[in-house]
Amino acid sequence: MRAFPERHPGLVAHEVLLAPPGTLLYVSRWRSEADLVAYAGEHWRDQPVVLPEEDEYLVAPLQVRHFTHAPLN
Repeated sequence: MRAFPERHPGLVAHEVLLAPPGTLLYVSRWRSEADLVAYAGEHWRDQPVVLPEEDEYLVAPLQVRHFTHAPLN
């Protein structure tokens, strides 16, 4: 996964957060919505991007939620 950012222009940062038992949160930060669309496609708002064979490890369907960064000024 370390090479992931280099392969997708516009991906600023990403991280995986674990909350046992059984919860994983993947957070990605993109330079722009256009960069995100170039990676995930036009339906990025409602269709999760699933890596090859990832679904065999899931115990429930993926849930997609999106957030917009808001500075605390």
